[in-house]
Amino acid sequence: MKLICLMITLLATIAASAQQSFSVSVKNPMKTARADQPVVISLKPYGEVRSALVTSDGQEIPCQLDDLDLDEQFDELCFLVDLKGKERRTYQVTLYTEGEPRPYPARVYAEMLMRNDKVKEKNKHNNFVSSLTVRGDCANSYNLLHHHGVDFESELNGIRIYFDKRQTLDLYGKFQKRLELQATQFYTQDDQKQQGYGDDVLWVGNTFGLGAFRGWNGQEPTMIDPVKNRTQRVVSYGPLRTIVEVIDQGWQLPSPAASPLNMTIRYTQYAGHRDTDVDVIFNRDVSGIPFSTGIINVKGSVEFSDKHGLRACWGTDYPSTDTIKWKRETVGLGIFIPSEYILSEEPANKDNYAFVLGAKGNRLSYKVVYCSDNETFGYHSAREWFDWLQLWRKEVEQPVIIQ
Repeated sequence: MKLICLMITLLATIAASAQQSFSVSVKNPMKTARADQPVVISLKPYGEVRSALVTSDGQEIPCQLDDLDLDEQFDELCFLVDLKGKERRTYQVTLYTEGEPRPYPARVYAEMLMRNDKVKEKNKHNNFVSSLTVRGDCANSYNLLHHHGVDFESELNGIRIYFDKRQTLDLYGKFQKRLELQATQFYTQDDQKQQGYGDDVLWVGNTFGLGAFRGWNGQEPTMIDPVKNRTQRVVSYGPLRTIVEVIDQGWQLPSPAASPLNMTIRYTQYAGHRDTDVDVIFNRDVSGIPFSTGIINVKGSVEFSDKHGLRACWGTDYPSTDTIKWKRETVGLGIFIPSEYILSEEPANKDNYAFVLGAKGNRLSYKVVYCSDNETFGYHSAREWFDWLQLWRKEVEQPVIIQ
């Protein structure tokens, strides 16, 4: 009898903590099967949410709750779906006002570490931080953080963002589909290389690298400088998506007549994806102000452009000035910018394949993507890479339909 009463009490408690349950219908509009498609639901209409459960046909689906503005209130629920061509599936979502987010295996990773020169082995740092802000006159912000800035990854990619006026995206190439940055911290040791771990595969210098966001002075890109303060922070660590932000406070644009801006660049990395979402948000309307982005012109690279926002290259270069230790690496790079943000597609020069951009109001968005020829699972020629990018664009323009 006591056991029955206990079970009734437990069920009553669970029912009382369930804020709301509802169904979500997700349809694949394409004829081809698609995996790890993100479903993101705003939690604003549902009040306080502390935990969530997502199921399909009675089977639990991993999900994630994210606090985007770091006010200790979850703002979005995210889960990933696999769908056959034209398939529609229904998912049951239950939101709770109590508890903690359910734990699921990590499929993404992000980290920020303070540099410690006393550590002899490069990949043994453990001074983890979630956010770092420096003044604009900081003498050497590039060397404050290990691997020179925040890094993040899915099973297919790995990216670090330089913590300086360049804010460049530098790339890590993998041989296998897995998470590696926690082990290598972007500086793969010799024994790890023998175990098949990946490594840095791109030299970026002062170029765009993979889609760094910059100013534009009418003739060329300009760095994010001067600024009052510069911040990098990790908003979400996973397990299904990681979100990192680069915040520039008081950015003085190239035109001396323009008043300083506050800008947040948000990078979202979903599990199972080699592409990364880039969202740029300003603190005011910047319509009419030109900006720029693009990809590095890798030495000897072959260029592709569909003249409608998709631009790419395939090339081979040393990923470091230390050419004794590093072998030449072959990479495929890509960027896709919706036409509404494009002011012009610039001719290639020795450094970049560039676009000049204009925001709509106070924001703009685009996507970046890459592959390494080292991959056992990827693409190994310019033609393969460019063909895949055109299919990728079609998927980007036809996201799953959520009701």
